[in-house]
Amino acid sequence: MTFAKRFVFVIAGLFFLNAASQPAHSKELTSKEAVTDSTGNIESLVNFAVKHLHIPYRSGGTSKKGFDCSGFVRYCFDKLDIALPHSSAAQAKHGETIELDNARPGDLIFFKGESTKSKNIGHVGIITEVAPGYVKFIHSAFKGGIRYDLLNASYYEKRFVAIKRLF
Repeated sequence: MTFAKRFVFVIAGLFFLNAASQPAHSKELTSKEAVTDSTGNIESLVNFAVKHLHIPYRSGGTSKKGFDCSGFVRYCFDKLDIALPHSSAAQAKHGETIELDNARPGDLIFFKGESTKSKNIGHVGIITEVAPGYVKFIHSAFKGGIRYDLLNASYYEKRFVAIKRLF
């Protein structure tokens, strides 16, 4: 099944669960509008980020000439008029903390820096795809620039810190 189909099924399922949990007297139209707006923003964010695959890594970079990880995330969220600081540690202070099992595309995923022993956040990416036991994200990596990686890769699994949702 393609990512798009899986994404539609997941969103449809979430919408169904949300609608089923609403009291009978609530306004379903408002709930549907919120889900549609959020889904549109997520799709727009992920599609925009993917258009930048293979742009090189550049320390402190904030443009198509080259991005660092937080510069890339900031650049993508600017498209949605969501302002973020240019630091992965500072970005981690924004949004709602989400459990790994509840992650969805558009969420930010944070990692420790170079050392697994560090307590400091040093890297950030944008989740693009989620399935049971599977989280794919796009980020700007020192080796490879803008690229996809998987959370279950040993390098990232050892450094995983948190997931944050901004919308």
